[in-house]
Amino acid sequence: MGLVSAVEAGEEAAHKHTGGFAALTLGSIGVVYGDIGTSPLYAFREAAHAATQGGENVTPTAILGVISLILWALIIVVTLKYVLLLLRADNKGEGGTLTLMALAQRALGRSGMPIVFLGIVGASMFYGDAMITPAVSVLSAVEGLKLVAPDFSGFVVPTTIAIIVLLFMVQSHGTARVGALFGPIMALWFVLIGVIGFINFLSHPGIIAAVNPVYAADFLLTHGHIGFVTLGAVFLAVTGGEALYADLGHFGRKPIQTAWLCLVLPALAFNYLGQGALVLNDFSALENPFYRLVPASPLFLIPMVVMATIATIIASQAVITGTFSLTRQAVQLGLLPRVKISHTSELQSGQIFIAQVNGILLAGVVLLVLVFESSSRLASAYGIAVTTTMVVDAILAFVVIWRVWLWKPWAAAAIILPFLCIDAIFLGANLLKLFEGAWLPILIAFALITLMVTWRRGTRMVLDKTRRTEVPLMTIVRSLEKGSVMRVPGIAIFLTSDPDYAPTAMLHSLKHYKALHEKVAILTIETTDDPVVPGGGRVSIEQVSGTFTKMRVQFGYMESPNVPRALALCRKAGWSFDIMATSFFLSRRHLRAGTHPTMWRWQRRLYMILARNADDASDYFSIPSNRVVEIGTQVLI
Repeated sequence: MGLVSAVEAGEEAAHKHTGGFAALTLGSIGVVYGDIGTSPLYAFREAAHAATQGGENVTPTAILGVISLILWALIIVVTLKYVLLLLRADNKGEGGTLTLMALAQRALGRSGMPIVFLGIVGASMFYGDAMITPAVSVLSAVEGLKLVAPDFSGFVVPTTIAIIVLLFMVQSHGTARVGALFGPIMALWFVLIGVIGFINFLSHPGIIAAVNPVYAADFLLTHGHIGFVTLGAVFLAVTGGEALYADLGHFGRKPIQTAWLCLVLPALAFNYLGQGALVLNDFSALENPFYRLVPASPLFLIPMVVMATIATIIASQAVITGTFSLTRQAVQLGLLPRVKISHTSELQSGQIFIAQVNGILLAGVVLLVLVFESSSRLASAYGIAVTTTMVVDAILAFVVIWRVWLWKPWAAAAIILPFLCIDAIFLGANLLKLFEGAWLPILIAFALITLMVTWRRGTRMVLDKTRRTEVPLMTIVRSLEKGSVMRVPGIAIFLTSDPDYAPTAMLHSLKHYKALHEKVAILTIETTDDPVVPGGGRVSIEQVSGTFTKMRVQFGYMESPNVPRALALCRKAGWSFDIMATSFFLSRRHLRAGTHPTMWRWQRRLYMILARNADDASDYFSIPSNRVVEIGTQVLI
């Protein structure tokens, strides 16, 4: 007979957002829109350079066409696709590529393997984006100092690296306190760029004609190859748009939508219009149109550079913490090996730090700055990762609208296909920059895809191999209940992935010690398709005999599993225990190369390296190390 703890098995997670509507809206401005909010630093400059062949053929028609393309990219890709449509495709209040993957996979069941691969591709591309964003953003901000002091050019790269190193060094201390300032600072940033854009807009109000999409269409139709190349640079204006969907769980749909429609979009639009008006008045301003929006006096330029640098640091911070969250989701979904996750806040579960990821990102960002040296060169590598993620989001959204929302296939296609076509066009335009730097995020993503596919395949093969030698649990239970083995005082909890078979650690314990504890629990830890399970974990208990109990603990894919806290729920179901009188038995598999490999040799070696460096299960599940007994077993692969 099964017992269920106070957290009922059928209870659904109710996602709650802390703070009032105004506070959430302000917070979303700082975290969600940091990346797209710093795009005016370089997006129009790069798009205009592409449209005018490096500034050699500057014409009013080209400038109007570029501004029109940017404005309509913001309207179609960000406003219509993400703000109004995809924010509704949530999983218990959470968003993001892996959330869409979980929803689509649940709907398709066993036929959802292509969906898993799409999720892997989208997640891998995000890591490439996470390396490029801090590099290009901080570089573009620091480059403004060259306008104040031209001799400063030689110090741009060292200053950028110093800022980036400092940024990554403070990650282990958490961002809860600093994060409280993100919203007001970025709100001030958007007001500032909107105001300076509006002032310059008044100098040439005719730029408002760019709101007419005819200018965008005419530019593409009349400029052929140059128009297509320009699209790749125009996309820089919407990088970061996908972040508002990934951060859905932190702030909620309404605050994110309100922030975009009431402040962020108007500020961005006025700034781009202002840059366009400035260039129409003075073609030489195309060298750095953003900083030319303010007077050339150091009294104005220096504060603007400082403000831009702070904004880019905030944008980079949001990407870095997003990478930590994505890694935790990937581990929970079985796409990456276990890693040590540190919590930096007692109040916010989302405040986490992963040292390995932080170190890899820091090394990657510094290397990018040293290799590319300027934001213009690095911009060529930017965009391909985000466009791929957006294409993946569109495909997964079609599955969700069709199979989860239960729309007719043709109706779902009618909604998604236009967005997918636009995303595909942007992807194609960014692929033209393949040999100019776009190869870099593709290379990073390919490496991560290889890691995820290898880990997922290897883990399944190891489980299949160990399952062949396992004994049904009830066979062992019936034998032990006859008193054939000595029982010692205390409680033993054996962790296993399959509760129907006796854990390997228990079989080896019986083989070597010829004894077993008085009470035995077979514990299975599962990751659900829900982002969060309420109450710290969902626990179900089944008493299979007088001394044997099956226990199952479920965590959401966005949670860090904490077994002791979850087991505390068992007391409400009548299964009391003292953790200091309880021993946790874990099986540690020692992988060895077999004579008949089940994987390619390079893939087998890679999987063995990943498994060897995976975080200990006791640390990952927050089990006290002095209560853990690990028993090893060899597995040939």
